[in-house]
Amino acid sequence: MNDQIAKEATAAASEDCGCAPTPAERDGLWKLSLSRRGALGLGLGALSVVALAAFGVTSGISAAYAASYPSWDDVQRAKNNEAAKASEISRIEGLIQSLTQKVAETQAAAQTAGDEFYEAQQAYFAAITEAETLQAQADEQAEIADTAARKAGQIAAQLYRDGGDDTALQLFFSGSAANADELLSRLGTMDKLLEYNQSVFDDAILSRNTAQSLTDQAKVALDERNRLQQVAEQKMVAAQNAAEAAQAALDEQAANLETMNAQLAALKDTTTTTVASYQAGVAAREAEEKARREREAAEAAANGGGNGGGNGGGGAAGTGGWVRPHGGGRSSSYGPRTPSCGSQGCSSSYHYGADLANGCGAAIYAVNSGTVDYAGANGNYGNYVRIQHGGGVSTGYAHIKPGGIIVRSGQWVNSGQVIAYAGDTGRSFGCHLHFEVYINGGYTNPIRFMEERGVYI
Repeated sequence: MNDQIAKEATAAASEDCGCAPTPAERDGLWKLSLSRRGALGLGLGALSVVALAAFGVTSGISAAYAASYPSWDDVQRAKNNEAAKASEISRIEGLIQSLTQKVAETQAAAQTAGDEFYEAQQAYFAAITEAETLQAQADEQAEIADTAARKAGQIAAQLYRDGGDDTALQLFFSGSAANADELLSRLGTMDKLLEYNQSVFDDAILSRNTAQSLTDQAKVALDERNRLQQVAEQKMVAAQNAAEAAQAALDEQAANLETMNAQLAALKDTTTTTVASYQAGVAAREAEEKARREREAAEAAANGGGNGGGNGGGGAAGTGGWVRPHGGGRSSSYGPRTPSCGSQGCSSSYHYGADLANGCGAAIYAVNSGTVDYAGANGNYGNYVRIQHGGGVSTGYAHIKPGGIIVRSGQWVNSGQVIAYAGDTGRSFGCHLHFEVYINGGYTNPIRFMEERGVYI
C-alpha cells in the first residue's frame, strides 16, 4: 500500500513540474549508494562486491580485502624460525601486492565511472539547451502568426464590413473619383489590398504551422531532457559508489602498508635491530601524520566560518547564509565562449559555470549549508563536489586538486565551511575553481544567482 502511494506521489510530482527525476525517484536511486562510514563498517571485502558491482566492474578484481594482517607478535615469532620467517615474508609480500593492485583497480574503475557521469551530465545539459531553444523558436513563430492574423483581420474588416456603410469604402468610391480612369485606378488599388491581405493571411497560416511543428519538436526534446536527467543521476550514483570503493581501498592501504613494509624489513633484517625498534618507528610516523591532519583540520575550521574575507575573498558573506565559494578574481564567465586548447584538449564552447582563480591549494568554501551528494571524479571537471542546499538548489565545485576533497557523500556541511582545495584536475588550464549552480538539476547563471543573494563572483 505504501509503495503504491509513493508511486502515485511520484507520478503526480512529475506531472506538476514537468521535470525529472522527481524527489521520490532520486530517493530511490540513492538507496543504491553507500556512505563512506557505512562502507568501512561493512568491511572492504563486502564493499568491493557491492559498490563495484553497482557499475559493472568486478572482473579481474583481486579479492584480498578481508585478509588477516600480521601482528608484530606474528613477526617476532616468525623471525625466530627460518621456515616460519620465509612463509611470513611471502604472505606479507602477497598482501602488499594485493593492496597495491586493489588501489589501482578501484581508482581506475572510479575514473571510468566518473567519466561516464560527466558525459551523461553534459548530454543532459545539452538537451536542456535544445529543448529551450526549440520552445523559444516555437513561441517566436506563434507570436508572428498572431500578429499576422490580427493584421489580416483588420484589413478584412475594413474591406468587407456588411452593409456597405464602411466609411473608408465610402470615401474610396466618393465623388473624388471624377472619371472612369480614376475609378479603375482605385479598383486596382483595392485589388492589390485584397492580394496583400491574402498574403498576410498565408503568412499567418505558415507561421502557425511552423510554431506547431516546433512545439512538437520541443516536446520531444523535453522528454529526451527528462530521460537524460535520470541517466545522469544514475551515472552519478554509480560513480559515487566507485569513488567510495576507491577511497576505501586507499584507506585500507594507508592503514596497513607502512606497517607491513616495516614488518617485512624486520623479517629480512640480519642485524641486531629489534622488532620493537621497527614498531616504534611506525608509531612515531603515525603520530606525526595524525598531528599534521589535526593541524590541517584546525586551519580549515579557522578559515571555514564564512569570514574568509571581504573584497571578493573566499567565504565573503551575502544574505541568507550565502557566501563566496573561493577567493581571487573571475577568470572566465558564464555562457558562450571561444574554446581554449592545450595539452589536455580544448575547453567547451559553452561555459556552464564561473571560474575563480586564487592559486593552487587555495580553500574552496560551501556557498551555503547542505548535504554533499557527490564527491569524486567527474570527467573533464576533474575532482568534483556537489552539494544539495534544498528547494531544488544545488552547487558544483570542479578541478579540485588530487587528494583535495575533504568532505564525503552524505556529509552535512555548514555555510562557509572549507570543503576542498583548488587544483588543476580534469580539462583545466591552471589552478582555479569552476563553480556551478543548478536549479532542479539544470544549469543556471551562477553569477546572476549569487548576485541576487548579495554575493559577487
